Amino acid sequence: MAKITCFGEVLWDVFTTHEKIGGAPLNVALRLKSFNHEVAIISAIGNDMYGKTLLDYISESGLDTDYMQVHEGLETGKVHVSLNDKGSATYDITYPCAWDKIIFNEKAKALVLNSDAFVFGSLVARDDISKEALLQLVEVSSYNVFDLNLRAPHYTKELLIHLMNKAHFIKFNDDELYEVSAYLGSKYLSMEQNIRFISEATNTKHLCVTKGNHGAVLLYDGTFYYNSGYLVKVKDTVGAGDSFLGSLISQLLNKKKPQEAIDFACAVGALVAQSEGANPNIKLSDIEVFMNPE
Repeated sequence: MAKITCFGEVLWDVFTTHEKIGGAPLNVALRLKSFNHEVAIISAIGNDMYGKTLLDYISESGLDTDYMQVHEGLETGKVHVSLNDKGSATYDITYPCAWDKIIFNEKAKALVLNSDAFVFGSLVARDDISKEALLQLVEVSSYNVFDLNLRAPHYTKELLIHLMNKAHFIKFNDDELYEVSAYLGSKYLSMEQNIRFISEATNTKHLCVTKGNHGAVLLYDGTFYYNSGYLVKVKDTVGAGDSFLGSLISQLLNKKKPQEAIDFACAVGALVAQSEGANPNIKLSDIEVFMNPE
């Protein structure tokens, strides 16, 4: 199994009727852990009940919590989530909060240096302190996995381009792909052309674009791989893309064929979308039955 470090926001998703633990890097970490990888997360919480509960949850899930920082005077992160009638989410993200102030240290550097992959997104870089930590850590990682996860207005064109140039694997959704292609000056209109354009512009050989219920496209070492999606009744889309990414990275690090990897990842993403919350418990047997029903 691989050793993987995730970096970024850990928080509470606050819905109108309930609250759930989340944050894209944590969701990815939890899904990776469910496939028995050795996973640590670098983040920060406040010295409050939300933080204590979150830390207990992370620990009980089997993630390494030695790199979690506790900040006095800053609250644990919260995101107010609104769902439309199709289960698609919009987010109101509290600022500032503890994960905005993740401090770089030599302990975190050593962890990333000795990891097989380092997973991060763009949201954590909205504050200069966490941004500086991220920029130092991507320099020592052997395999940077960049999940754009764009949340306006918490990113800049310059930041995205810098992080893409440091990445070995980039994940977009389809809207993000076209937004970033425009930043880089693409004149292309097709998805495949824009994926190749970004691959060449950023010297990144591994790129993936998710297309909601229409599956995903993976460019891996020059070849395209496709999955057209699975038919499910969507409960909410929160965390589906994160579980997709965790599943895809797990499969690729385990040396599965890219086609098998994207099929598996799309299945897990669909299973999450038909469940409530970002981190439902999904067993390998559930995935196998879902992909190949009798």
